[in-house]
Amino acid sequence: MNTAPPRIFDRTRSSAKWNRARTRQKLGGAANYLNETLGDDLAERLDFMNFTGGKALIVGDAPEPLSRMLLDSGTVINAAPLGLFDEEAPDKFEAYDLVIHLLGLGMVNDLPGALIHARNALADGGLFMAAFPGAGSLPVLRQLALVADGDRPAARMHPQVDNRAGTALLERAGFSRQVVDSYAVNVRYSAAERLVEDLRDHGLTSSLASPAPPVTRTGWERARKTFDDLREDDGKVTETFEILTLTGWR
Repeated sequence: MNTAPPRIFDRTRSSAKWNRARTRQKLGGAANYLNETLGDDLAERLDFMNFTGGKALIVGDAPEPLSRMLLDSGTVINAAPLGLFDEEAPDKFEAYDLVIHLLGLGMVNDLPGALIHARNALADGGLFMAAFPGAGSLPVLRQLALVADGDRPAARMHPQVDNRAGTALLERAGFSRQVVDSYAVNVRYSAAERLVEDLRDHGLTSSLASPAPPVTRTGWERARKTFDDLREDDGKVTETFEILTLTGWR
């Protein structure tokens, strides 16, 4: 008997947050360092693998270096915005030589199904790559959320995928070869509010199906006090994004 995946995320809320992030980017001045870092890293990996030509599907906002590298290699790019592309629905069968997911694949209800659909969209020998914040990300924000909620902690952050689970998911999806690794992106913040604004700019705020109650004013004050206690000698706090990168071949 088939069992539906648990409904962790709400697709309407997910689409709304990605749309808001795109609007913030178009207005200018929005933080985009994570997308740029992911794009640069994937471009280097593709260059190392001597990827050339064919058709590519890129789900997410591909930074200029990644797009330029692919276009210079003769690749035809099909762009699919986050929030509009349905990762959990079948796509064109064997239509692409390369499928890339940037930033958002860790926030879908049926990740095993999404990986199966990505594999099915690849031609024989095609390459799949995905990069998104994985397990170990945002330890400071997690601490602030717990402090803000006090004796009644709320579910404000979604479960995240680690390296071991990533390998198992690629194997389960039927990829013939799998490479999974992670690297840390450390960002320095002078205020907790700036961290939250950066998450909004990237579309990385919550889209949980069961939204948590708003943080109270008193809770925010506790969180700010904790943030102040974490400040280093230069007055800033280091937050970490642990980027998980999945690579597989059909």
